[in-house]
Amino acid sequence: MTTPEHQPNDPEPTRPPGSAAPRYQDRVYRSPAALVGGVLLLAVIGWLGIDAVVTGEGRTPWLALATMLLLVPLVVAYTLRPAVYVNDDRLRVRNPFRVIELPWGQVASLRSGFSNEVFDESGTKYQLWALPVSLRARNKAVRAETRAAAQAARAARAGSGSEGSGARASAGRGGLGPGGVPSGPRRAESDRAMDEMREMHELRQSEEAAQGEVTVRWAYEIAGPAVVGAVLLAVLLGVG
Repeated sequence: MTTPEHQPNDPEPTRPPGSAAPRYQDRVYRSPAALVGGVLLLAVIGWLGIDAVVTGEGRTPWLALATMLLLVPLVVAYTLRPAVYVNDDRLRVRNPFRVIELPWGQVASLRSGFSNEVFDESGTKYQLWALPVSLRARNKAVRAETRAAAQAARAARAGSGSEGSGARASAGRGGLGPGGVPSGPRRAESDRAMDEMREMHELRQSEEAAQGEVTVRWAYEIAGPAVVGAVLLAVLLGVG
C-alpha cells in the first residue's frame, strides 16, 4: 500500500521568472508498511545497541557501536528513504542508494509486474522501491470487484420498478452501487499510483518544460556510514 501526499515544501527545480507554475507541487508516494516497519526496527536496534554500550564489558560496547553504525543506515535506506515524487515536469525516484530524476520527456514507459519499474528512452530500467507490488492486495481488489459485479448483476435481474431503476441509475453515475458497494473497478494502491503516473506521462511527455536529461545521484550519506560500520565490525571480529 502506498500513500500519496502533497508536499508544498519539497524543493522544486529552479524556474525562470515568469514561467508557468506547475499545476500542483510534488505528489509523494510512500509505503506506510515500510515506514512503520522501519521505525520499529530502529527502535529495537537502538534499545539493544544502547543497552549493550552501557552495560557491556570488554569489546562488547565497540561491537555494539559498529553493528549499529552498519544496521541503522541500511534500515533507513530500505524502509524510510524510498519515495517517488511526481509533478508536471518530472518523476523523481528516491531508492535506497540512488536518486533518479527523469523528465517526462525521457520516460519511455512505466511497467508493473512482480515489481513496479520505469524505463527511460535508452532502455535503462529503474525499480520503484517506494511502490512495492502486493499480490495479496491485487487479489483482494479482484475479489472485491468480482463480488461487486455479481451483486450488481443480481440486483439488475431482480430489480423492478422505481427502486431497481434508482439503483441502476446510481451505479451508472459512478456512485454507490446496490448495497452501498462503490461502483467502478477496484485497484491495489500501488497499481492506482502507477495509473496516475502513466496518465501524467501521457499528458506531459511532449511539453517543453518536461524535457531534459536523466540524472542519477548516489546516496553517499547512506552508503558511507554503512561501509564504515561494516569495516569496523570486520576489524573488531578479526582481531578478536
